[in-house]
Amino acid sequence: MARGKLRIYLGAAPGVGKTYAMLSEAHRRVERGTDCVVAFVEHHGRQRTEVMLHGLEQVPRRELEYRGAGFTEMDVDAVLARAPRVALVDELAHTNVPGSRNPKRWQDVQELLAAGVDVVSTVNIQHLESLGDVVESITGVRQQETVPDEFVRHADQIELVDMSPQALRRRMAHGNIYKPDKVDAALSNYFRPGNLTALRELALLWVADRVDEYLKQYRSEHHVSAIWGSRERIVVGLTGGPEGRTLIRRAARLAEKGAGGEVLAVYIARSDGLTSASPKELAVQRTLVEDLGGTFHHVVGDDIPAALLDFARGVNATQIVLGSSRRKAWQYVFGPGVGATVARESGSDLDVHIVTHEEVAKGRGLPVARGARLGRARIIWGWLVGVVGPALLALLLNTVHLGLANDMLLFLAVTVAAALLGGLLPALASAAVGSLLLNYFYTPPLHRWTIADPKNIVAILIFVGVGVSVASVVDLAARRTHQAARLRAESEILSYLAGSVLRGESSLEALLERVRETFGMESAALLERADDQAPWTRAGHVGFGRPVERPEDADVDVPVGDHLALALTGRLLPAEDRRVLAAFAAQAVVVLDRRRLQEEADQARALAEGNRIRTALLAAVSHDLRTPLAGIKAAVSSLRSDDVAWSEEDRAELLEGIEEGADRLDHLVGNLLDMSRLQTGTVTPIIREIDLDEVVPMALGGVPDPAASVELDIPESLPMVAVDAGLLERSVANLVENAVKYSPGGEPVLVSASAMSDRVEVRVVDRGPGVPDEAKERIFAPFQRYGDAPRGAGVGLGLAVARGFAEAMGGTLNAEDTPGGGLTMVLTVRAAGPRLEPQPAQPERHASC
Repeated sequence: MARGKLRIYLGAAPGVGKTYAMLSEAHRRVERGTDCVVAFVEHHGRQRTEVMLHGLEQVPRRELEYRGAGFTEMDVDAVLARAPRVALVDELAHTNVPGSRNPKRWQDVQELLAAGVDVVSTVNIQHLESLGDVVESITGVRQQETVPDEFVRHADQIELVDMSPQALRRRMAHGNIYKPDKVDAALSNYFRPGNLTALRELALLWVADRVDEYLKQYRSEHHVSAIWGSRERIVVGLTGGPEGRTLIRRAARLAEKGAGGEVLAVYIARSDGLTSASPKELAVQRTLVEDLGGTFHHVVGDDIPAALLDFARGVNATQIVLGSSRRKAWQYVFGPGVGATVARESGSDLDVHIVTHEEVAKGRGLPVARGARLGRARIIWGWLVGVVGPALLALLLNTVHLGLANDMLLFLAVTVAAALLGGLLPALASAAVGSLLLNYFYTPPLHRWTIADPKNIVAILIFVGVGVSVASVVDLAARRTHQAARLRAESEILSYLAGSVLRGESSLEALLERVRETFGMESAALLERADDQAPWTRAGHVGFGRPVERPEDADVDVPVGDHLALALTGRLLPAEDRRVLAAFAAQAVVVLDRRRLQEEADQARALAEGNRIRTALLAAVSHDLRTPLAGIKAAVSSLRSDDVAWSEEDRAELLEGIEEGADRLDHLVGNLLDMSRLQTGTVTPIIREIDLDEVVPMALGGVPDPAASVELDIPESLPMVAVDAGLLERSVANLVENAVKYSPGGEPVLVSASAMSDRVEVRVVDRGPGVPDEAKERIFAPFQRYGDAPRGAGVGLGLAVARGFAEAMGGTLNAEDTPGGGLTMVLTVRAAGPRLEPQPAQPERHASC
């Protein structure tokens, strides 16, 4: 069965019209004859949205009961049984009520897609998991309901439902989003113009990034090499010199002028030439470009202008920033330079900026890299000197007679010059031409190809031998230079590889991307298999082009052991490149092993923590739970005994002991269960707006004689808080019981509350012995009892449970010293504000009652 398609309407804030747009699309599809149903859509009391539901088939919802209250959720089984072509599912990031088929609604959507049902859904930008911290810094509200970015990215269509902040605030003021009693608070808090503008920009940029990914995929699939200037991408060409910092800052300023500008700094190292790059300076420039929001790339290429242009076109860049040449004036005799070449060959689709700097015309500290061995231009000059030079010298010597010895020395000088410039072959040609000309013009008999004097034969042979020897030495030096340059380039790459190990970089995908960029390949993958007969699987993959399933399918593959291989596609690599590639392959295996060892260590840590909790639980059960049970059993046995006639006072005392033991046992078991829920991550807070004076008094029910032992100071002017009432009640109850336990007689515990910005603090103050600073965090660990608390005074879970519940609600719990002696527990929770996605009115429910 083909997988269904997912279409998502994305908005920057509640009320922009996502659900309305989704329902409008549903009506259009129904009119075209498409089988479309409403699996779950919430109109939030908005009349226009509610009207759009008319005429659409709605699948009945599933009714659930949770903690005495009734709720409705999407009935996945009913939708699958109905098997529509298209299903509408609102609020993709919604958390389902406990007892539902899946914890999250997006997981319900996954099941529908797997069954071949197309799904149209909605989500706000603040619900994307990766943007939680950013949204919190903008709005001051941490989103509890999120959806993984990867799930949204894989949607077949993402449509942005956009609205200006001014228009959205007008909708709010007209009562089209929230009820009239909440409009003023919403406009002055979450729906402030600055908040809405920032969220809108966030949504636009996120969608632009997704569009950019689709564009890259399309260009790759259709082999589009021309640059499409859909957004500003600025490539900075670095040489490793100090001027690179100036270029990076200039490129960053250019990127800021355009929306969505991106800076990519690239350093191109020759594979067979010496470079003047300083590794220290490159590290500084890498840090600078990353601090400015750009990326750093290291590419190997023999022809620097061509490699730079290939990289720029590969990333769909629109501008290239280069520095003015550091070469001195006389060095331009050897060519126009990188900047001029790039500008000439960039074409009309790439703008090239040549930026001046303080290092212009100051020369380089090390020799400039040249081509393979001696370079093409140098070899051409060698052939010209070796062939044309002897002929010109012969014409000159025919007018000035210097004698045979001097003539031979001059021809030898030309041969040596040809050897120094062009190497062995031009020198051999020069020696051959020079010897023939010496024989013809200057050795008797003249103008004949014979030699009369045997001594002249020896002289000419020495001349040829000297020329060949010098040429051989020059050629050998060129070979050694080529080898040294090759090793220098390899050492730079290996130095970066070693640096990544020292920096602790453990991302396999990042390492594979570095391999792909370094060798200019289309894709890189690390393949593995369990044994020789098992199929290959991809442990990691980056790049584009055809997917590699086996090493045989790749253009280059490097085996690592028996069951691992690094596979690359794009082009064939020379044999000398495989030595460096083998180092990358070995590092990839190390990264893969490290990642798996880290996963195993995390699992072992979780098991060790579970074992520690279980051991402590057994210790608690062995004593703290047995003590009240023993007291209850003894009291019951005494009451059942016929040997003793108990008075009414004795019977009342025994019954009181049974009741106290049962209450104590209930309290211990409750804390143990709560701690178990926290350890397993099954606490799901139901956040609601509530007044503190409705919760705090209820938390004092377990305190003996609360009127005498606890003082309340909860101002009526406090704002409402956004909490789970049940979790807050349990947290405050545990804090008060702990404070009463350690307070001296006659000193009541003070429970006060105050508002600070968008937070509300609840302080539980006692006058007990206090806790030293080094133990203030330790008292919140499970099964910890401070000081000389006797066995049987509890299992040490009260404060751990209180902090766990506080953090589950998005709050904090910390310990402070009480002025004058004692301990103050500070519980901080969020003040209530407009909810980001209004929910229909439902009976109150608690997650921890």
